[in-house]
Amino acid sequence: MFEASKQIVQAHAAFICDVVTSMQEPKPRHRFDALMKSASDNGWQALVTVLNAIAEGRRDVMVLNGLDQEDSAIAEAILLGLQDPNSLPDPNKKADATMAAPGLAGMIHAAATGNVQALTLISQMAEQMQRAGGDMARVAAVIRPLINGERDLKTLSRKMDERGKALLEKILEELELLSKPQ
Repeated sequence: MFEASKQIVQAHAAFICDVVTSMQEPKPRHRFDALMKSASDNGWQALVTVLNAIAEGRRDVMVLNGLDQEDSAIAEAILLGLQDPNSLPDPNKKADATMAAPGLAGMIHAAATGNVQALTLISQMAEQMQRAGGDMARVAAVIRPLINGERDLKTLSRKMDERGKALLEKILEELELLSKPQ
């Protein structure tokens, strides 16, 4: 599994574990249905469609076709978790936010160059970060200025603690690398 996928899986570990557990419940699956409604309400319609197919017994990897990287990583982790519960991520382990910097920077860079898909994806990620609260919400608040070209760490990192600043520094480093001609 690629590092970005590992980070995605760890960031959504509780959801992944809840979905696997709820899929194993006898029908009717009230908990599963509630999880799917919540996921759908949060804009994960494509993922919900795939998870419903998996819940109905479809277990081939072809079910993942058409999903973006985040949804695919989550669905794949659920498929693996159904086959081998030992493969499930630890929902109590926190993801290392600084590992997300290259992916965030790549999406910010792509969105800044007019990539609509990247803009949509980074907007969805910013919403999730807002819901997480704390420094993740403060980092989410500076995504738009980053897309618009702001690169001053002091301006961007106001009111952030050390973890937020560390993530922001890594994002800025990655953005600088991306802006250099190859």
